[in-house]
Amino acid sequence: MELKDILPAFIPIFVAVDAIGVLPIFITLTEEVEQQKKIKVIAQSMLTAVCIAVAFIFLGKMVFKALGIRMEDFMVAGGAILFCLAISDIINPVKKRRIPTEELGAVPLGTPLIAGPAVLTTSMVMVSQYGLAATFISVVVNIMLAGIIFSGAATVMRFLGEAGSKALSKIMSLLLAAIAVMLIRKGMAGLL
Repeated sequence: MELKDILPAFIPIFVAVDAIGVLPIFITLTEEVEQQKKIKVIAQSMLTAVCIAVAFIFLGKMVFKALGIRMEDFMVAGGAILFCLAISDIINPVKKRRIPTEELGAVPLGTPLIAGPAVLTTSMVMVSQYGLAATFISVVVNIMLAGIIFSGAATVMRFLGEAGSKALSKIMSLLLAAIAVMLIRKGMAGLL
């Protein structure tokens, strides 16, 4: 692994994690949760996200081999899903939901909000392009950053405001859509 491979792997995973975009959802889901429980929710969400993402990074290729899936197939399929998720996020407003705090950190925060289809697809592609170590480091650091952002949720929301947070989330979704198109383009080029 070379240090120069970490940044190109880090940026797409940062966009896929979209901690700033998830922040308003986190605040909505935890607005009536006391601070001590919020810390536990954040820890649970980070642990869940790391476990799922790392398991996928290490086991993804074996699953592909067993199912006869090529990386190009996954790039096209993953790009299509990422594109749909990005468009859905751009068009549809976030719906408020109440979820019991015992499972809030694992579902929906840990997965699918932090380590969802976008992170899993992007991670698999980054492994093939930049290697296992650079991708592993990028995923773990991005999930830790999400935890830090959630920990400072009140401060970040005061700084960005609700409108600023929504605008930034839409920009991240647009970048995710662009990454999705790039994945489809590269996958199709590899298949042809």
